[in-house]
Amino acid sequence: MARLKALGYRVTHDSPHPQGEIAVINTCGFIGDAKEESVNMILEFCQAKEEGRLRRLYVMGCLSERYMKELGKEIPQVDRFYGKFDWSGIIEELKGEKCAKDLQMPFERVITTPSHYAYVKISEGCDRKCAYCAIPIITGRHQSRPMDEIIAEVEYLVSQGVREFQVIAQELTYYGLDLYKKRMIAPLIDRMAQVKGVKWIRLHYAYPHQFPMELLDVMCRHRNVCRYLDIALQHISTNVLTNMRRHVDKQQTYELITRLREAVPGIHLRTTLMVGFPGEGEQEFEELKEFVRWARFERMGAFAYSEEDGTYAARHFKDEISDEVKQERLSQLMAIQQDISAEVQASKVGQTLQVIIDRREGEYYVGRTEFDSPEVDPEVLIPVSEGLLRRGCFYRVMITDADDFDLYGKLKVES
Repeated sequence: MARLKALGYRVTHDSPHPQGEIAVINTCGFIGDAKEESVNMILEFCQAKEEGRLRRLYVMGCLSERYMKELGKEIPQVDRFYGKFDWSGIIEELKGEKCAKDLQMPFERVITTPSHYAYVKISEGCDRKCAYCAIPIITGRHQSRPMDEIIAEVEYLVSQGVREFQVIAQELTYYGLDLYKKRMIAPLIDRMAQVKGVKWIRLHYAYPHQFPMELLDVMCRHRNVCRYLDIALQHISTNVLTNMRRHVDKQQTYELITRLREAVPGIHLRTTLMVGFPGEGEQEFEELKEFVRWARFERMGAFAYSEEDGTYAARHFKDEISDEVKQERLSQLMAIQQDISAEVQASKVGQTLQVIIDRREGEYYVGRTEFDSPEVDPEVLIPVSEGLLRRGCFYRVMITDADDFDLYGKLKVES
């Protein structure tokens, strides 16, 4: 998007209506639901093109990377398909209409989130070979970005008004192994926390196998590293974890959760779990429910297994669990989590928490605590009658009420 702007184009992100000169759709190819959503979006824009509301249509991203030939045959209305990493191809195609300009910095970008927070991807690809996952097939091997480049990008984003950073990767804890021959996620976050103007850093998509415990020392040492960790565990049954090729077992997972909570008191853990993977019988599912009750994850999502082309699981296991059973198990698991979430949120009533304001909706300002990542986690609602609050600013808020997920509060008046 920054390169298109440098060429002189006016760029709009996530336009609500498929209209304009040129549309570029970025697709996902991770699981069945995401594929379906991507295809439906493409077809919607194809219709706009046929009706004359759109002149040209390009498609890129993971779905396009995996199924370029098939998509080209099935959806000929698209002018051209590009792979996940071939954004330069689109730029080259559009250069003929504009005068090319180079970006001043390789990481210069258009911020598509609210201006006070941004996502920073520290690596691409994954060397893990989880049985169900197509990400390594799509993205290739793990490639870390140089640390100095990441820090320079953070400094640039701070200069643009960004105060909160979501650090992301397909496998966060693997960072640095390819470039520096050792895990360097802890030194990276340590340096990032020392950049002037960085108010919050939040960590997404860690892996439980050989988790670098020194990262927790950094979290404790720097107040602007949020006490929050997104660590996808997928399951707890050793049988299922072995089939998944996760390289951890039940006991190791229990021990890891215990160590995380002991090392960082008050840490909020987000995880993702999967139901219906081949080999998950009633006993394995009961183990999973018991684990969720024990772990009391502050944030938890779950999804039903879907067989993905080319994966180890697709080649070696039969997807024998019916969709009805998968959905029933998913409902049971999320019902347990809903009760846990309600109790976790209720425990915050009476506390005073630092809250960043994202937006106003009706009669409420909507914000988040350090324990809440944008779009996926609960929010804090503050009545507009409390006064004028500015988006992107931090306020001390006393929590007055809670429901199953969200909190309600009022500004803390300091005596």
